[in-house]
Amino acid sequence: MPLAMNREVFITCAVTGSGATQDRSPHVPRSPEDIASSAIDAAKAGAAVVHCHVRDPETGAPSRDLALYREVTERIRDAEVDVVLNLTAGMGGDIVFGPPEAPFPLNEDATDMIGAEARVAHIADCLPEICTLDCGTMNFAEADYVMTNTPGMLTAMGRRMTELGVKPEIEAFDTGHLWFARQLVADGVLDSPALVQLCMGVPWGAPNDLNTYLAMVNNVPDDWHWSAFSLGRDQMAYVAAAVLAGGNVRVGLEDNLFLDKGVLATNAQLVERAVGIIEGMGATVIGPEAVRAKLGLTKRAPA
Repeated sequence: MPLAMNREVFITCAVTGSGATQDRSPHVPRSPEDIASSAIDAAKAGAAVVHCHVRDPETGAPSRDLALYREVTERIRDAEVDVVLNLTAGMGGDIVFGPPEAPFPLNEDATDMIGAEARVAHIADCLPEICTLDCGTMNFAEADYVMTNTPGMLTAMGRRMTELGVKPEIEAFDTGHLWFARQLVADGVLDSPALVQLCMGVPWGAPNDLNTYLAMVNNVPDDWHWSAFSLGRDQMAYVAAAVLAGGNVRVGLEDNLFLDKGVLATNAQLVERAVGIIEGMGATVIGPEAVRAKLGLTKRAPA
């Protein structure tokens, strides 16, 4: 592929995620107040978009509580700092089987599988500018856990997001997810140009190597918008790789807890590091208004 470096880059900060990281760093926010505060700090540091999950404020466990999403949304919208809000819609698609010789019954304590309308209930309630759409089913690192997103489920969720006027961010963990995303656009479920997040190095999706990465990039239609990220120590390397290949950037504590070896990061510090890399490459970091113009978003007023 020809080199087509992106000269106007937006940064997404993935603020907290749903992984079991809450006890590995004191900087992983749990409460709605802490999540919103960390998102606002990331915006001040240069993030145009903040991608938010919510957690149980006491345990830090991932949550689908509408009240928690509503509080995060209101706190971010009431802040003096402008930022594009991106809420996850990835929760509620978890199936955990029993052991290999007895997969049924399911592990009911760990399984969290709900219907399409329920999975986007908080999106309908909060109306963020962007929400995620994990565009396929995938085995994760855990032995018996499957992230489950059937074609029918994704079609129903994508159609509902479009009806709500919320821009889906297609989370692509492998090339087949991009293939299906193109079909959703062809079928009129999603609008074009679509928005894609390339998720690299997540076991067991697309492996974290440059040949696979370029294959992912080359499967994104030329007129679509896209970002990319990788995990852990490769997070900042993929800031440079994304810009160099023509995309945008995602950093944040959802994907990486460290600023340097042994040095725990805050979201704002990770954004600041990304800004330095982007500007050092000769590109410009753009803000939320420019992102809205680029992606065709409408800013939502405080509730």
